[in-house]
Amino acid sequence: MRTPANLPHDTAERAHAATRLGKLPEWDLTDLYAGPDDPVLTGDLKALADDARAFEAQYKGKLGDLLAAPDGGKALTAALKHYEGLEDRAGRIGSYAGLLYATDTTNPVYAKAYGDIADKLTTLSAHLLFFGLELNRVDDGVMDTALTDADAARYTPFIDDLRKERPYQLSDDIERLFLDKAVSSRNGWSRLFDETIAAIRVDMGDKEKVTLEEALNALLDSDEATRKRAAEGIAAGLKGNERTFALITNTLAKDKEVSDRWRGFKDVADSRHLANRVEAEVVDALVTAVQDAYPRLSHRYYKLKAKWFGKDQLDTWDRNAPLPDSDDRTIAWPDAQEMVLSAYGDFSPELSDLAKRFFDNAWIDAPTRPGKAPGAFAHPTVPSSHPYVLLNYQGRSRDVMTLAHELGHGVHQLLAAPNGALMAPTPLTLAETASVFGEMLTFRRLLDAAPDAATRRTMLAAKVEDMINTVVRQIAFYTFERRVHTERREGELTVERLGEIWLKVQEESLGDAVRINDGYEIFWSYIPHFINAPFYVYAYAFGDCLVNSLYGVYEKNPEGFADKYFALLAAGGTKHHSELLAPFGLDARDPAFWQTGLSVIEGLIDELEAADAAAA
Repeated sequence: MRTPANLPHDTAERAHAATRLGKLPEWDLTDLYAGPDDPVLTGDLKALADDARAFEAQYKGKLGDLLAAPDGGKALTAALKHYEGLEDRAGRIGSYAGLLYATDTTNPVYAKAYGDIADKLTTLSAHLLFFGLELNRVDDGVMDTALTDADAARYTPFIDDLRKERPYQLSDDIERLFLDKAVSSRNGWSRLFDETIAAIRVDMGDKEKVTLEEALNALLDSDEATRKRAAEGIAAGLKGNERTFALITNTLAKDKEVSDRWRGFKDVADSRHLANRVEAEVVDALVTAVQDAYPRLSHRYYKLKAKWFGKDQLDTWDRNAPLPDSDDRTIAWPDAQEMVLSAYGDFSPELSDLAKRFFDNAWIDAPTRPGKAPGAFAHPTVPSSHPYVLLNYQGRSRDVMTLAHELGHGVHQLLAAPNGALMAPTPLTLAETASVFGEMLTFRRLLDAAPDAATRRTMLAAKVEDMINTVVRQIAFYTFERRVHTERREGELTVERLGEIWLKVQEESLGDAVRINDGYEIFWSYIPHFINAPFYVYAYAFGDCLVNSLYGVYEKNPEGFADKYFALLAAGGTKHHSELLAPFGLDARDPAFWQTGLSVIEGLIDELEAADAAAA
């Protein structure tokens, strides 16, 4: 597909686009359940609820005595294995509901199933809530003794992480209230956001309006008029729902403030740092390093891009526009598959084999459809099953990079799965490692195969833009969130005030070479991370800088690197970032670590400037 100038606005055009892309895969969720009315799903929900109540009756109020007994280690192991099994079964059910809903958020049957299952899982989770709370009340000496049991020792990383939550733990009754209210508070507001976004239709002057995802894709069009229409249409579509978006944002920020206040978190992002198992000072060092680098990165690059476009300033809709001499060919799905698997295979045949499983087993949903969740993600589901990948593939080189990115997540999730439901999940600061590394492998392979200097320049520029979007833009997002949540503590923010904060951070990060156009002040409202995962965004910058440093180690000394890399991914959530990076000679607590990662981006811009000067 050339550009969103040829977006599939009607059924015939969609069919034509599909022909050009090749047959796009759709995932098969029957590995989980046959459908929302599957009697197996109904039976599993009932059996899980019964088992959760039985678990509560067996252990609630008794853990301290059980662990203090002579066979306390065996009792701890039995309880943890039982609990882990419950978590895996609940995760399977919840994953199915979420994935089904993502296929079409406008489908009332899927929406009802998603809501009903979330409600039931919350209800049964109330019977399990005591477990972590009670384990944290066990005396340290008693717990340490129990963990000397060989089988119990396997769960030491889980217990250690659980103990870190202890200072912020509330009474059982209040914790249960927070859990019970989640469906009618945070979860409900998040669902309202998702459904509002999915229902937006953008007028781009054609006979049929397009989805927000398609309109956002049109911002990548080679035709400026199309990009401008898309930007103006997006602004109009978002503004039509601005009061709803402002209400959702204010409500969820207040909801988080209440939770933080009760738990004793001081800073607006402290709970995220704890969940990520990363120190606040490490994140602060990252943010400071990126903000200090704005002039050397985004400001400098956009000035160069404006020159290429023959402008003094880029408009906001030019920010991610392809270069005037870009290759705008459509990359068919089979070609995209070959590109990524070959790049993975050059690094390690094992990596390629793991990624190939997603293509061979219908674990990918690639087509763009009305109502489908926007963007892309890899969902780990549960260790007893397998991950799924969602894309909105439209044949661009960026889509190929997205495929490489999400497959990296998927491979990471496969490798971490043997740790079990309690320890497979990776903290967000490391969760982007495999995805960004997969992108880098794919980019480097394609760059080496560039047929001429012009193609190489185009590819370098595209990579720089991706890195700026991953590092600079995400830190700007984090800054926006910090300012919104901090100011929300003093009262509600109007739509106008939210727009002011958004424009301020955009001006800071983009620099003078980008003109902020009318309508851009509402673009904060479509970012799902602000709603569904507050302060998630800095993990992207963390991961990109980390991978830049990792890749530098790999280029200097590839011997034995793959084995250490696989060990890092297979660790899942069992080790702190400092332990995982130590074999590579890296330390995220060292300020120089971030400068190393940022210097990679700076070096690519240097190369672009040098090529531009040579061509002048």
